[in-house]
Amino acid sequence: MNYVEKLENVTVLGAAGKMGSGILLLTAIEMADLSLKPENKDKHFVINAMDVSSEALHGLMKYIRVQVLKAAERKIGLLRKIYENRTDLVDNGEIISQYVDDVMLLIRPTVHLEAAYNSTLIFEAIKEDPALKVKIFSQVNENNKKSPWFFTNTSSIPINEIDSKAKLGGRVLGVHFYNPPAVQKLVEIIKAKTTLPELEEFALLYAKNLKKIVVPSHDFAGFIGNGHFMRDAIYGIAEAEKLAKESSLAEGIYIMNKISQDYLIRPMGIFQLIDYVGVDVCQYIMSVMNPYLPDEDLHSDLLDKMLEAGVRGGQNSDGSQKDGFLKYEKNRPVAIYDINKKQYVAIADIQAKCDDKLGAVPASIKPWKEVVGAKNKEDLFKEYFADLKKSNAFGAELAKKYAARSKEIGKKLVADKVAFNDNDVNTVLLTGFFHAYGPINDYLN
Repeated sequence: MNYVEKLENVTVLGAAGKMGSGILLLTAIEMADLSLKPENKDKHFVINAMDVSSEALHGLMKYIRVQVLKAAERKIGLLRKIYENRTDLVDNGEIISQYVDDVMLLIRPTVHLEAAYNSTLIFEAIKEDPALKVKIFSQVNENNKKSPWFFTNTSSIPINEIDSKAKLGGRVLGVHFYNPPAVQKLVEIIKAKTTLPELEEFALLYAKNLKKIVVPSHDFAGFIGNGHFMRDAIYGIAEAEKLAKESSLAEGIYIMNKISQDYLIRPMGIFQLIDYVGVDVCQYIMSVMNPYLPDEDLHSDLLDKMLEAGVRGGQNSDGSQKDGFLKYEKNRPVAIYDINKKQYVAIADIQAKCDDKLGAVPASIKPWKEVVGAKNKEDLFKEYFADLKKSNAFGAELAKKYAARSKEIGKKLVADKVAFNDNDVNTVLLTGFFHAYGPINDYLN
């Protein structure tokens, strides 16, 4: 079965979720583009959008239509060529409308898992729960006579575990999109030892057609992205707790969030990133990874306490940030939750004290927005980190330690044969987390 045939009948599990909706959008567009080629005119393409909530699926279809419309407007030149033999389509508006209809006609929203029983390819973006994934994969596999391929969007669960427990015979591959899939360029591809080679071959072509950047990862819990992020988070949390012994937890969190964002020139601080992903999600990912890490304890009591207090983070349905370690107004942090006080502390009340403690920042520092796309950013980083290295200010010392730990984590991922090489680690952090530079560097050597 070739690439086109494999895409004739597809199911996306968890289609109404944040990840599933993006995967559905990208795949539906790819399938529509294939269906519009003359050589495929006699083929019948279907993509089942499966989720447990009819209401959520209704919202999904509205979202998909809006996003397809935007995609059509961006590639109107190509669409004019695709529809050049359609004499009934004259102006751009008619062509765009037709393309939107062609994409939407492929999608079949459903709350019934049985829809996947006729699919040859199944994308899964459900809850990050090993037992649930295995249960659903097993059910589909037992009832589907077409020996379907399973592409799981897991960010932490070993693929071999899913394969062996669901008895898939190597027909499963980790295809880890980053959030949100429609925007993020990075895809981690993870194959188990048993994964059939044709799955990876297909996934590489599929990712190429989607214009994604692919980074392979060995099949080890957490892979590269979460392998780095979770350890980076544990370090930031531990440092904040150390600082809290001399002041307050809110001040410790403020300082380490500022160090990881401003001093290390990242798009957001470590506590803001935890909030973005979700305090509960981070805690759960750590719990999935931890059993596979006999030489370390990837667990945070502080995350447990935050969840016990009902502080979860994550996003609202409109994409706005929910309160977590930080309280947000118009998506900007305005306060910090102090678990010891069970309340938010206004940043304005502690900022001056904390900044004074951090001391002078090197004059060569630049904000992430200014340097991330700069052509001379390598020179900017060399100058800044050289100045940082010379500084004895408290903030500079914390930043140097944080950068060293980040590099150490990256190197260990390579040494432990999770990442294939240093460059793959850096690519994941650069593209998946929008860092301006990779953690494995020589700036502070």
